[in-house]
This record gives sequence, structure tokens and C-alpha cells, in this order.
Amino acid sequence: MRSTRPARSAIVLGGSLAGMLAARALADFAAVTVVERDTLPEGPSPRRGLPQAQHTHVLWSGGARAVEELLPGTSGLLRGCGAHYVPVPTDMVVLSPRGWFRRWEESHHTLLCSRDLLDWTVRRQVLGHDRVALLDRTTADGLLGDADAVTGVRVRRADGSEDRLAADLVVDATGRASRASSWLRDLGLPAPAERRIDPGLVYASRVFRAPAAVRARGCFPTVIVQADPRRAPGQGALLIMVEDGRWLATLSGTRGGEPAGDGGAFMDFALEAPRHPIVGRLIADAEPLTGVTRTRSTANYRRYYERMRRWPEGFAVLGDALAAYNPSYGHGMSTAAQSAVALRNAVGRRGWGTPDLARHVQRAVAGPVDAAWILAVGQDVLYPGATEHGPALRDKVSAAYVNRLLHTATGNGWAARRVTDVTSLEHPVSVLGDPRLALAALRGPRRPKLDGPPLTEEEMAAAGLSAPSVTVPE
Repeated sequence: MRSTRPARSAIVLGGSLAGMLAARALADFAAVTVVERDTLPEGPSPRRGLPQAQHTHVLWSGGARAVEELLPGTSGLLRGCGAHYVPVPTDMVVLSPRGWFRRWEESHHTLLCSRDLLDWTVRRQVLGHDRVALLDRTTADGLLGDADAVTGVRVRRADGSEDRLAADLVVDATGRASRASSWLRDLGLPAPAERRIDPGLVYASRVFRAPAAVRARGCFPTVIVQADPRRAPGQGALLIMVEDGRWLATLSGTRGGEPAGDGGAFMDFALEAPRHPIVGRLIADAEPLTGVTRTRSTANYRRYYERMRRWPEGFAVLGDALAAYNPSYGHGMSTAAQSAVALRNAVGRRGWGTPDLARHVQRAVAGPVDAAWILAVGQDVLYPGATEHGPALRDKVSAAYVNRLLHTATGNGWAARRVTDVTSLEHPVSVLGDPRLALAALRGPRRPKLDGPPLTEEEMAAAGLSAPSVTVPE
């Protein structure tokens, strides 16, 4: 086996969105090799190692801005390929656990498209950089070095041959399947503290052709029926518009209320299980374009690498390898993008090769996950069986406050703006601790609750819905 090491070299493990963005972040400082176990498609097509790509994915404005910072022009490229810019909350129809949100004036936005299109758009830009190379059909088997410093990785190629790749910095972006904890133990380091919250959520998704009138309009509001953690099982539904005039519907349910994997049961669930049947009504007469894709790997977990007393030089972990969330909140891609920006900024601030750089990087990339983690576990921890001992007192207090904020946001535009500041990942979760917001939550909503989804008459007509099933916004 040979050892190769160019001057100022980095290795990124994993060629999905988090890995590609990390590679672009490091290309400002070093030659980067992306090690990927699969063969990456040349176009916006599915890839074997990313089965969850068939479900809905949301790039919140906080994440979209991070991607744009690393790869200027990406939003324009996505929209040119049919991605949709959706003003938040103006073009969102959302049933929260405390009622329907009004469609207030735009404060933030989301970019909506298939995960295949997003990954391909990012991938072709990153791999077009003259300091980024791809080594695909190659699996990382372990780290080189010791407890003080990681000096590279051991890899195994598709033909079974093994190799050693040396680098100044190795970044693990291998997602939920990350083996970083065991690799560190092999170097003589302890496992990190970890928290896991698993409400037993199952996802089922299917793609439909949107009605002709919707396709002619070119857009349609995002429709979300959120589960209520106070009522088990928690069942929800989500409908987004993606490129090529398609609707992508995702249904979800926790233990005892999971959606099934066949077409007939999918429609029955959409109409009967969630707290409102609006998504089922919208897709009832739409033409299905795919079968039903079902996924169970949805647990929330957080690995606290940044808290470890000893941390080796030359190694960092980010993306789902660091923290993963219930996908219904749509924060995974955005936090990965923000962590990649944090990676670039930390290296730029400290300087390549400076002592203790890896520890500073690890602390930096962990920062963006905090808001997403708090938002996810604050609700999911309430479901039966989500944790071994049930929610702690602080979990219950936090959930009660968030519940009161959601109640207030249904009829208070200022409070709704503060909530979307955090859910869009544009502002830290500390925004929710603003005393003015706490006072607003104490007072409650200023307007009465809506009695149905706030779709306009034009939207109803385009979707083929009759007026009695919806409420026109004020």
C-alpha cells in the first residue's frame, strides 16, 4: 500500500450535499479529495446511497444563503431548472399543533425542488473546481494516526484493493451511517456523549402530476399538516411543488399510526389520518407518477464531539454524521450548509495547520445544529417511547413554551415572524427568549383562529377544490 500526500491536502468522506459543500469550503485552502462509496450520477438522478432522497426536502432561506455564500449563483441555477422560490409564510398553508397559521407578509423563504436536482446542481459546481477531485466507488475503513492526530484514512476500492490516503485534515460527512465514534475508539479515544430521541416515525412519499391549472400557474402554496405531539400517534402530511409541474406528497406517522407502503393505503391515510384531510383532497384526483417510497430511519440524534476532553488534530465531523433530525422539520440540508460555512470561516480565522485547528473547527460546525436540534427534540421527546425514561422536566417546560408560541403565532404576525426567524435558520434559537416575545405569548393571539386552510379562491379552483373545504385568508 502506498501513501500519497500533496501539500495542503484535505479528504472529505461522503459525496452527498454535506460532503460536497464541505469540499467547496476547504478548496479555498487546500487540494480536496471527496471519497464516495457509490457511483455518483451524471445528472439529476437518484443514487443508491441516498434512499431518503425520494421524500420531501426543504432548503430554508438560512440554508439557501449558506449555499449561495459557498457557491454563488446556485439559487439561480436551481430556479432555472424549475425549483420554486416560496415566500414564508405568505405561500405556506400550515396547520400547527395549535391551529392554522395566517399567510402573513413574507419574512423568509424556502427553495423547493427534488433532492436529486439539488444534489446534482451543487455537485457539478463543486466537482468543477480545479482543487476538488472525486474518488468514487471507494469506502473509508478507518482513520490513520493516533489519539493526538489523524493523518489520513484507510480506504477500500471496489475491486477489493486497499490504500492509505494521507491528508492534513479529514472531514467525516458520511451521514447517519457514520463510523466516526468507533474509529475514534480504535485510536484510543472515548466515545462522545450522545442523545437519541426516536418517536418511531415512518415516512411514505409519492410523486403526482399537479393539475393542469396548477401547472399553468407555475406555483402552488406549500401545504403542511403538522402532527400534534400531545396526541399519539402523531400523524402529518406535507405537499410541495417541485420541478416539472409535479407535486411531492409525504405522509408521516409515529408508532401505532404509520402510513402504509401501497398506493390505496397511501390515499386512505392522506384523507383520514392527519388532523385535516387537505393534502388528501388535493391529491385525490391527481395522477400518480411513482410508487410509494417508505422510510423508517428518522430518529433524532446528536453526537457531542465538541465536548470531548481530547480531540485529535486533523479530524472533524459534520452533517448527519454529527446530528440528524426528524425530517418533517426540513432542517438537515440547511444546517449542513451552515456548518460548511462555519468550517470555512474557522479555517480562515485560525489559519491552515495551526495548533488545535481541528478542535476549533469541530466547535464551529456544531454551532449551526443547535437551533435545529432544539426545535426537533422539543416536540418529538413528548411521544411515547421516544426516550428510555420519557421527557425530562426541562423538556416539558420547553415544549409548553413552544406550544404557547405556536398558539400566539396563529393570530399575531409579529410573533409569527419571530418563530419563522428561527425555523428558517436565519436567527439563533435565543430569539425565542426575547422578553417581548414571552409577553406576547402570555397575551396570546390577537386574531381569532381560522376554521380551515387559508387557500385563495384562485388556488382552490386551480386544484379542483370546492369552496366549503377551505377558508379564504383575511
